[in-house]
Amino acid sequence: MKKQELSRKLGKRIVLLREKKGWSQAELARVCLKDRQSIERLERGTTNPTAYTLYEVASALEITLAELLKI
Repeated sequence: MKKQELSRKLGKRIVLLREKKGWSQAELARVCLKDRQSIERLERGTTNPTAYTLYEVASALEITLAELLKI
């Protein structure tokens, strides 16, 4: 799998999990202590997040990092 494809799949997974909680991008960003634009880039797959950023997103969504990475 290429980097761009992986990023897009991960972004779609984050959107799915965020929407499952009924949250907007702004709400997820607030819980993660990020700005909304960072969450937007993450969901579009146009950024290469650090492992810690993914951990923060998973924690905010109340799931494990392993669950987040099930793409």
